[in-house]
Amino acid sequence: MLGLRMPELLVIGFIVLLLFGPGKLAGLGQGLGEGIRGFKKALEGKDEEPASKQVVDASAPKASAGAPSEKPGAGDGTHA
Repeated sequence: MLGLRMPELLVIGFIVLLLFGPGKLAGLGQGLGEGIRGFKKALEGKDEEPASKQVVDASAPKASAGAPSEKPGAGDGTHA
């Protein structure tokens, strides 16, 4: 493993802990774990959540050009 044994790994880990601190290091580990889990789900095809969000967004009612606007007379060429 690249010639790194346990003492070298402990020194590297201690330096990383000093640089980032325990709170930020825990957050980095959590973010890395979530990223790996998301990547695995995407590879397996189990990540259907974005597709369902797109369907929900697509089914939302959209204002059409002929729909009445909030201001009376806006867009119809007449001014009150």
